[in-house]
Amino acid sequence: MQSIHIPYAQIDQLSSSDKAYAISDPALRPFYKYDVDIEAFAQVIEDKKKDNTDRAALHQTLQSQYASVEAGAAVQQNIDALLAENTFTVITAHQPSLFTGPLYFIYKTVTAINLARQLRERYQDYHFVPVFWLGSEDHDFEEINHLHLFNKTLTWENDEGGATGTMSTDSLQPVLAELKEMLGDSDNATHIFGIIERCYAAGKTYAQAAFEFVHELFKSYGLVVLLTNTASLKRAFIPYIEKELFERPSQALVESAQAEKEAAGFKAQAFARAINLFYLENHSRERIEWDAEAARFTVVHREVSFTAAEMKAHLEAHPERFSPNVVMRPIFQEVVLPNLCYIGGGGELAYWRERLTQFEYFGVNYPMLMRRNSVLWVDKGSKKKLDKLDLTIEALFADVELLVKRYVKDNTEEELSLANERQIIENAFNSVLEKATSIDPNMKRSVLGEMTKQLNALDKLEAKLISAEKRRHDTAIKQIRGLKDRLFPKNGTGLQERYDNFLQFYLKHGDQFIATLIEHLDPFNRDFVVLMEE
Repeated sequence: MQSIHIPYAQIDQLSSSDKAYAISDPALRPFYKYDVDIEAFAQVIEDKKKDNTDRAALHQTLQSQYASVEAGAAVQQNIDALLAENTFTVITAHQPSLFTGPLYFIYKTVTAINLARQLRERYQDYHFVPVFWLGSEDHDFEEINHLHLFNKTLTWENDEGGATGTMSTDSLQPVLAELKEMLGDSDNATHIFGIIERCYAAGKTYAQAAFEFVHELFKSYGLVVLLTNTASLKRAFIPYIEKELFERPSQALVESAQAEKEAAGFKAQAFARAINLFYLENHSRERIEWDAEAARFTVVHREVSFTAAEMKAHLEAHPERFSPNVVMRPIFQEVVLPNLCYIGGGGELAYWRERLTQFEYFGVNYPMLMRRNSVLWVDKGSKKKLDKLDLTIEALFADVELLVKRYVKDNTEEELSLANERQIIENAFNSVLEKATSIDPNMKRSVLGEMTKQLNALDKLEAKLISAEKRRHDTAIKQIRGLKDRLFPKNGTGLQERYDNFLQFYLKHGDQFIATLIEHLDPFNRDFVVLMEE
């Protein structure tokens, strides 16, 4: 496997904010606490020690969740280690996308695993646990109900409402049948489908199924998967829920940070509300609002309301019914985990960078923010075509039409550009213009108009020359377009990691697919990684 690194700044598919964080742009520095450096973790550890993490509740929650599966030695060791004051976590998070969804689900997990390993090597007096926070409380079903495999979209149809994690796997059974047919009957296909079939069997909640699947994929690496919609973890979050309900600080703090970011040239991210909490009950997840006129808390689209006293009592009795939205979720994560670092994609870290003052208000330490590894996996056949076309992988990130034009110009024996001829025409008409206007100034417009016509005609002739040369390179151009479509989905414009599912690579490489990622990805490397099969 050949590994090529491309600076994020050269990847047009990434946002300006994403690139700016990768290169430590000073304009972004006021919006996060720690520089991304292994030496900086010494300070993060000291700061996190001051947070009062309920380790016993965390351990008990994990023990309960893992009672339904065989945890394995590496995972169980990490769970037990969380009871010790010298153990800390590094976490990544994602919704329970169907069979992991896009590839970056895998990449962010590998980044967390590798970061924990590197920290153990550097800080040997401490233990570090990689954690995957499985966001099963979200209710945006359309974000998690599909995957892209072999240029086809596999979709889960389900009319249940509420948090996706509470949905039943019963309606997934037709999807499993379709997936089995798509995967085929190779040894790797049979193995991975057997795991999927067991994990997503009928009669489970979707959260439980997704938990089991992620565990099966990464248990040998000690990854701890955490389902957070539990009364035990929510109980530790009660004081922070109360602050959000009764003081309502987050909206003003986040909007102020967003205004400062926009002044620095970066777009605002998540929309903050007056109360950034949902109410969970009976397969529904609806916003909580404060009705000042009635002096009651209400639940949107529900006949549910509380006085201030009733809300406090209800929160104490049923903390599991309160669900943080995207604005409060980072606070929840850092309250219930002894966490040092959050690992996410460019979009995720952009909204985290609007939370620094919010964290300060709630008295919770703000973690280091690490950008997950980004990867383009190039199969052997695609690599052979690249070599045959004498194209670099860096060139393939460009727009396909620009790429084709460059290829034709680089591989033609004749000069296609008419720039010299254009300059000759401009010089000639400038001379004519000087003579004409000396005789009659009113002729200026006529001369310039005629020059524009001639130059436009020349441009059309140049385009025809390029088109003729393209026809001569028709086979190569088709191969270029095919490579773009194969490696950059959505008509050659998207990133593979945001679209394709890992199963198409697992069919060829089996468990070695994840092992290869573990071997080649470095969480502290700030380049886009291209892995090319040889």
